[in-house]
Amino acid sequence: MPANVLLVEDEERMRQVIVMQLSDLDLHIHEAVDGEQAINIFENEMISLVITDLKLPKVNGMEVLQTIKKKDPEIPVIVITAYGSIENAVKAIQKGAFDYVTKPFKEEKLRSSVIKALKISRLTYEVRYLRQEIEDRYTFKNIVGNSPNICEVLKLAGIVSNTDTSVLITGESGTGKELLSRATHINSPRSSGPFLTVNCAAIPSTLMEPELFGYEKGAFTGAHKRTMGKFELASGGTLFLDEIGDMELDVQAKLLRILETGEYERLGGGKTIKADVRVIAATNKDLEKMVEEKRFREDLFYRINVFPIHIPPLRERKVDIPKLSNHFIQKFSNAFGRKPPELSEKAIKKLIQYPWKGNIRELKNVLERAMILCKGSQITSSHLILNESQEKSFEHMNMNTLIPRIIDEQGLSLENLEGYCIKYAMKTSDNNVSKAARLLGLSRATLRYRLEKMNE
Repeated sequence: MPANVLLVEDEERMRQVIVMQLSDLDLHIHEAVDGEQAINIFENEMISLVITDLKLPKVNGMEVLQTIKKKDPEIPVIVITAYGSIENAVKAIQKGAFDYVTKPFKEEKLRSSVIKALKISRLTYEVRYLRQEIEDRYTFKNIVGNSPNICEVLKLAGIVSNTDTSVLITGESGTGKELLSRATHINSPRSSGPFLTVNCAAIPSTLMEPELFGYEKGAFTGAHKRTMGKFELASGGTLFLDEIGDMELDVQAKLLRILETGEYERLGGGKTIKADVRVIAATNKDLEKMVEEKRFREDLFYRINVFPIHIPPLRERKVDIPKLSNHFIQKFSNAFGRKPPELSEKAIKKLIQYPWKGNIRELKNVLERAMILCKGSQITSSHLILNESQEKSFEHMNMNTLIPRIIDEQGLSLENLEGYCIKYAMKTSDNNVSKAARLLGLSRATLRYRLEKMNE
């Protein structure tokens, strides 16, 4: 597709010369004979580059430059000026012009400047497009749901976004912890800075330190040059430490030092570097239990747990499943270039009844398969391929089957049933609060509150 170029020149002969010199380039040239016409064209066309004489009737070239830069600072402008008027060209550069050529100019000079300017314009458009894509994808609006649980999550994330406070996001795999962390970053004052991710579970402990802090040449075998770590690369932005519960204790100690002092050194170096980074951590593990078992540093836990946000599993927010399903169906329909099919009532019921051990990630995968299988206008229950063993095991492992057993074994009254149910669920799940909460059909936070009330 040819690039739209706006050529502003009041001398017809000069316009013809410029058009001829650029005729072999893939361009669509819009011609204007004065500054007023140029501004009108710019406002009504998608212009990628402006070439303008400085001396123009009605509105001069300097005003054209200023108007264009005010409307879109990233559009490159090449100014044309008479020989001997270099002072005006310098002023134009100071006001944002990309380059200047002087009359009479050589063909090579103009062509070279145009090619460079269009390359910059294309890269700028791509960066702008990609940034917009990322922002659209990772805003709070794309965290779908109206359940009280998810509304509380969004409320907390919205509050903490405007600060530099460390955030700990907890939740099972597939609940959207990285999505929430990216949305928190994009809605923060650091949004123009980088967002980098480190998966603590995927990197061996021996490589974690250089990954985070960087290293100097010769720091270890194979360190052939100085390399920046993620803390340095993420300067001015956010560093997301995913699955922080898998980080080894020795690296935890070094991470703690950075969070407390805001300083660190590269591996093998002695120079102190300031860390201008906001840290968001996430885990699907019970860090409090890990602290008790000496597998996670207590001081680091309290340092990253300044502002905790727990994302509930999908089975605790089933009211959101229809809306989430339609959201994914719309996305897949756009990708497949087809009209979005509807979910049948039986399909919706099947989705709601399923336990979703893999949470939102599993729901997304199930619906992608359904979209491929469905050739008509409606997704039926037959298009939904679910894990039958997961479905059956969950059916057998819930309080509907446990409660009769507890009453029969203990001979309880209804008055004492709640406490025994909680104790029984904790015992059945080996004191794992998350598993016990799932058995009881409660959120993890609610179960913790009830456990605390029982221990008072």
